[in-house]
Amino acid sequence: MTATLIRLPLLAALFLLVLTAPSTSAGRAERKQKKIEEREKAIKMANMKAAGQDVVGMTKEAAELRSYELRNKKKKGLLKRREASLAQVLFPGASPEEYGQGEAVPAFAELVESKKTQLPFEFYDLPTCPEPSDKIKKRFRRRKNLGSRLMGHDLKLSPYNIATKQSKGCTPLCMVEIGGKKLRWMRKLVDRQYRIHLTLDQLPVLMRSKELNYAVRGYPIGFKALASSTGLQDDQYFMYNHFKFTITYREDPGEFEGIRITGFDVHPVSIAHKKVSKDEVMQENGERQEPYSTCTSEVSPVNDPDTYLPLRVGPTGEDMRILYSYEVYWEKSDIPWADRWDVYLVGSPDDEIHYFA
Repeated sequence: MTATLIRLPLLAALFLLVLTAPSTSAGRAERKQKKIEEREKAIKMANMKAAGQDVVGMTKEAAELRSYELRNKKKKGLLKRREASLAQVLFPGASPEEYGQGEAVPAFAELVESKKTQLPFEFYDLPTCPEPSDKIKKRFRRRKNLGSRLMGHDLKLSPYNIATKQSKGCTPLCMVEIGGKKLRWMRKLVDRQYRIHLTLDQLPVLMRSKELNYAVRGYPIGFKALASSTGLQDDQYFMYNHFKFTITYREDPGEFEGIRITGFDVHPVSIAHKKVSKDEVMQENGERQEPYSTCTSEVSPVNDPDTYLPLRVGPTGEDMRILYSYEVYWEKSDIPWADRWDVYLVGSPDDEIHYFA
């Protein structure tokens, strides 16, 4: 009787072993196949990097390489970690916003900051174009990010007029005059490497270079040319006053209506705009302004040492005159909305702590 009772659990265990053997074997085969695929993917990515593929561009190859380098961050869960997009990890519950053709897309200004000092400034503390009127500001719903809410910082509507899928060439914005203390203060800001931060559809503006394989948040107020490099007696300071904005977007009529914004880039230019005549033309805001040969719908300003805008008073001591201008280009991209944050962690690792703070 006792031998029979002992034999029954052994038979049951043997029966369970027979039942689970195929599934265990299948699991081992699956894990082995997964390791092979991971090894092949690693080789493919290594070959792409060796061939000079950048990780900051908006191409399919750059996006694939970004996603691979962030594979460990793109996982959710404690015990069984599963693949997820970076947007799901960083901003759980966030949903994309769709924009219709010609719809106004507001760009907001954040604090002007420097890594060399802890003292930030408001965007409109700078000698820039006036803030849009209250009537215009009421048209847009301003949503603060978590950092802005914790700091009590109020985002400011920028003076740039941007509409969905409506590219525009060089457009004069406003004329500003500065001198004396303001001019010396601007030189200090340039010397301390202050950067201006804008956001569009919750995306911080990026300065991106595929050649250098680098992307960084915001853009500098200006730059300094050392006396040793120019041959002059003193260091020279220059200011950025023209901004080329590139906005990438995704369209998929089968999935959603309108467009979703997937990238927001800027290329700053320092240029001393030149007048062509005293004839007046109508400006965007309805005011009249003299035309400039360096800023038309056909002429796009470029960074040229011969035309840089120096931060100094005029030849007879008059205040410095700054003409601000900008242009906007919309480019279609296949990058999914959920992957639009990848470049901020891969292309600009210095900003990673700033993002999570």
